[in-house]
Amino acid sequence: MENTLFVALSRQMGLRRQMDVVANNIANMNTNGFQGEKMMFVQHLVRSRGGESVLGEKLNYVRDIATIRDTSKGPITQTGNPLDVAIQGDGYFTIETRAGEQFTRNGRFQLDATGQLVTHSGDPVMSSSGQPFFFGPTDTQITITGDGTVSTENGSLGKLRIVQFENDLALQQTGSILYRADPQNRAEEIEFPKLLQGSLESSNVQPIIELTRMIETHRSYEGVKSFIDKEDERQKTMIREVLRV
Repeated sequence: MENTLFVALSRQMGLRRQMDVVANNIANMNTNGFQGEKMMFVQHLVRSRGGESVLGEKLNYVRDIATIRDTSKGPITQTGNPLDVAIQGDGYFTIETRAGEQFTRNGRFQLDATGQLVTHSGDPVMSSSGQPFFFGPTDTQITITGDGTVSTENGSLGKLRIVQFENDLALQQTGSILYRADPQNRAEEIEFPKLLQGSLESSNVQPIIELTRMIETHRSYEGVKSFIDKEDERQKTMIREVLRV
């Protein structure tokens, strides 16, 4: 009789993790360059102790095994800020962090106190030569062309390092918009990227779909909870009847 509760509890645990994923997507629906996630489930069969009982020889569980990132591109919005850059198509910006080289599609950059081009977290944005960008006091007109070349009225400063990977899904997420690649999934620089200055890629999360998914997940969770409560009461009633006999 415990099998029914085990199956229900496994479903409830999966729904709870799914709710966490949906909630994180909604929380980042306004985060530039964010890519939403979805749960992956597999059918898991185990042999039942009941043998030839009416329940059959196997129990069917649905088990969540991982989350998968939605790598579709988010809509591009114009900001007019010359330090905002959007990638049209595939590719990632290369960022130097304290944990090493990482990658992002969030092109909202700024200048720090030293004139270095950095992310909003203060991490340097890297060039194709492997060096950060520095702007002087007289560099007032910053231009970033479609191929990633960065220049001012005083000349060219280099080219943004835009990379792609053989398997985007193999990237390890280290933050809401930062990713790290393992040695087997090496970064390959894109020679002719397509960039758009003064624009940003928005999150690819679709709020209406995620809110609908949250409501459905919550209803399913409450439905399983109600089933567990009824099953618990049924077992208690059965035990009381047996004790009377």
